[in-house]
Amino acid sequence: MAETPKRGFFSRLLGIPVQPEHDPEPQIDERFEREPEPSAPETGGVPETPLPLDIPDVVAMPEPAETEVEEFEPEPVPEPLDASFEPAHPAPEPELFAPAVAPQPLQEDPAAEARSFGWLGRLREGLQRTSDRLGTGITDLFTKSRLDATTLDELEDLLIQADLGVDTAMRITEEVGRQRHERGLDAQGVRAVVASEVEKALQKVAQPLVVDAAQKPFVILMVGVNGSGKTTTIGKLTQKFRSEGKSVWLAAGDTFRAAAVEQLRVWAERTGVPIVTKPVGADASGLAYEAMESAREAGADVLMIDTAGRLQNRTELMQELEKITRVIRKVDATAPHAVLLVLDATVGQNALSQVDAFRKTAGVTGLVMTKLDGTARGGILVAVAEKFGLPIHFIGVGESVGDLEPFAPRDFARALVGLES
Repeated sequence: MAETPKRGFFSRLLGIPVQPEHDPEPQIDERFEREPEPSAPETGGVPETPLPLDIPDVVAMPEPAETEVEEFEPEPVPEPLDASFEPAHPAPEPELFAPAVAPQPLQEDPAAEARSFGWLGRLREGLQRTSDRLGTGITDLFTKSRLDATTLDELEDLLIQADLGVDTAMRITEEVGRQRHERGLDAQGVRAVVASEVEKALQKVAQPLVVDAAQKPFVILMVGVNGSGKTTTIGKLTQKFRSEGKSVWLAAGDTFRAAAVEQLRVWAERTGVPIVTKPVGADASGLAYEAMESAREAGADVLMIDTAGRLQNRTELMQELEKITRVIRKVDATAPHAVLLVLDATVGQNALSQVDAFRKTAGVTGLVMTKLDGTARGGILVAVAEKFGLPIHFIGVGESVGDLEPFAPRDFARALVGLES
């Protein structure tokens, strides 16, 4: 009996029957299973020898077409210029004084123009991050808890976290504890007490910047660390002085950064005031000296001198600031008449060390607090006022010109805790 041929894997898988083969199955490795070879056709079977293929030994390839190659001719080398050669249009010398132009109207923030609630509304909106943390924290604390000693301790911690300072936080907490015995205080009453105490602490430092008409020019030296907003503040103050009818000159004393000079030049063009500039890397004290003489000759009312941003721990840069002050006093012994330190509210407690360093080095006479809209710790203004007692002239809560206004303690205190006016 003939042995049944084996089927391959695919044959078994597809169920295809396999025809028996005439040739005996070759020996294969038992580890592998050979698939059956295809059956020969019925007409003639599988030829024993392959048919010869008519393939030529050499395939004739077409010869490549000839291409024309252009000869390269080198360009003639220019002859060296004569030493006496002068260009027809020589490069202009850098202008020291930008000519004054007619002031252009400054574009306010469209969103700010759309708001009809004025400065107080912008202030409340700018301090919203702080009021959400402080005012909402007070409401949550005294709504869910009794007004006992533990709650007062938590109130003190909340005030310290808002950067109001330890002394201020303790005094406010004591006042809240005293009034709880005299009259019942709910959450709204506690917020009112906090706002009242903050206002009292700020009343003594809220002083407007007064430009003495007897001093021509009235010299304002702007100082601060990198990124505090000095140049922008100068531009906003220039616009305010111009709106009061004062003639203003600017001096781009930040000679370390070309961007700072250009930014101040833009403000000068927009407000139509002269600006004194020098190339990047020039001596800042020399620029201040020339600006003093020029502004005096022109009879300017105000001269604002920008300075390079410097960290309070850079001794050599702080010494350079002292040099600028000494040079200014060679022209006018009473100058600078105001030294404004621009503080960035987002730095928190670091503002205290900045005030201390610049007060000793540059003789700071007043403060401008900016970027109150970018922090939840707007209470740092209270801590600075409590520790140093320096006048606070302006505060800023945005980038537009209308977002820098004279400091008003009551408005600030009530906006700080989220109270309506």
